[in-house]
Amino acid sequence: MKVLLIKDVYKLGRAGEIKKVAAGYGRNYLIPQGLALPASPGASQQADRIRVKATELRAALNEELGDIAEVLNGKTLTFPVKAGETGRLYGSVSSEEIIKTIQANYEIELERRQVETEPIRQLGTFKVPIHLTMDLVPEVTVIVHREGEPPVHEVEAADENAAPEVKEPETIEVVEKIQESLEESAEEDAQPEA
Repeated sequence: MKVLLIKDVYKLGRAGEIKKVAAGYGRNYLIPQGLALPASPGASQQADRIRVKATELRAALNEELGDIAEVLNGKTLTFPVKAGETGRLYGSVSSEEIIKTIQANYEIELERRQVETEPIRQLGTFKVPIHLTMDLVPEVTVIVHREGEPPVHEVEAADENAAPEVKEPETIEVVEKIQESLEESAEEDAQPEA
């Protein structure tokens, strides 16, 4: 089935484009949601008008949401969680939790469909795109770490600032004695028996 998109549809196309979609997707979702119309023979003239208006609206929306994109881009969100020995979480970090954290920290309200991520079920660092518009997609860094332990980026920063490891004089002596005994045993093994 061919449809004329009235609004931008993420992962499908921009307003004013004629797209071929599955009949059920068009009839049951796109058309009832007001995102598309069935493509007709006169659709190309209508598509041009829709495309021009949509471009103007898109530019205005991008300008309006540009500040929000700047605030979100590159931000780091940390989530202390309970996890097993292998790093697998007892639960998950969902897009809803990410939205709540963004709202609490930056007072920006997002919809669930704007945060594109599967529930996170492992410890680690993840890049999560936030779809404000088709053109504005800032990325936030999500760090999932074990409760009671510092986040990974804090550990790395602490390692960089740590003083180089200096061996104690006693340790050096013990290592030298072990090396000497290994050399002596190697020499004894190398001598032929008489």
